[in-house]
Amino acid sequence: MNLVRRAVSTACVPVVAAWLSCGTVPPEFNADRAFADLERQVAFGPRIPGTPAHDSCANWLIETMRGLADTVEVQGFDGWLPQVDSAIPMRNIIARFHRAASRRVLLGAHWDTRPYADQDPDPANHRSRFDGANDGGSGVAVLIELARALAAAVPPVGVDLVFFDGEDVGEYGRTPGLWCQGSQHFADALDPPNGRYRDIYRWAVIVDMVGGKDLRLVKEGISARIAPDLTERVWEIAADLGIEVFVDALGEDIYDDHIPLLRKGIQAIDLIDMNYEYWHTIHDTPEQCAPASLAAVGRVVLQLVYSE
Repeated sequence: MNLVRRAVSTACVPVVAAWLSCGTVPPEFNADRAFADLERQVAFGPRIPGTPAHDSCANWLIETMRGLADTVEVQGFDGWLPQVDSAIPMRNIIARFHRAASRRVLLGAHWDTRPYADQDPDPANHRSRFDGANDGGSGVAVLIELARALAAAVPPVGVDLVFFDGEDVGEYGRTPGLWCQGSQHFADALDPPNGRYRDIYRWAVIVDMVGGKDLRLVKEGISARIAPDLTERVWEIAADLGIEVFVDALGEDIYDDHIPLLRKGIQAIDLIDMNYEYWHTIHDTPEQCAPASLAAVGRVVLQLVYSE
């Protein structure tokens, strides 16, 4: 993801929390199982587009989702990897639950890892590859465990889990379009009735870097301005559940996989901890992550879905 520093001018709009007493009790979120999925991704190696580790992880994700979802779609596209100045095949993986439902929501995460640790405090590591345990691995781990919950108890709304490729291959200060390539391709491929993208998805939530031991989630700036109702709803759920890692504060603007969806008019927010100390460094390893952090986010997202 790319940090975008801009002034935040739009205030969040409060919403009535009547939904808290409605909906279905969600299934449990298994934190240890989710953490094992994080470790499994790291075991493949850095999931950089165009590498064997990337291919192996994709095949594992597809196989895992086919065992859980109603349908699985692999959306291939030609991405661009500026680090090698070449086109690279990339894949979005879309797992659909409660396929017959006309009302649908989207939960997404990117599954690729950045090609090198360009934010490492040691310049000697700036061309080194890294595990991407939190940055990439944590969001995917949450989605996989959410998939198990959705398979165990039919949700009250249709749910599409989307594993986006090519999110983290951009170059700072260069062509903005090289960030979030998978979500951009996904958004451009949507074919809404009457041109209304909100008729496809009521809302979307992106989870990214949500596994750090010292997880602290503030309201991402663009989400809070453009999708204030959904942002407030998520934070009210967290407060109702007593999950303190969701902090009632406004953060900076982040260019992440929610942006292409917002540009289509879909209410989309980004759950992301940009205070993670090991972002884009060689120290982004499983040792810096915690099952409890994955569970905190997973429980809130499950409550959001099953309260529809």
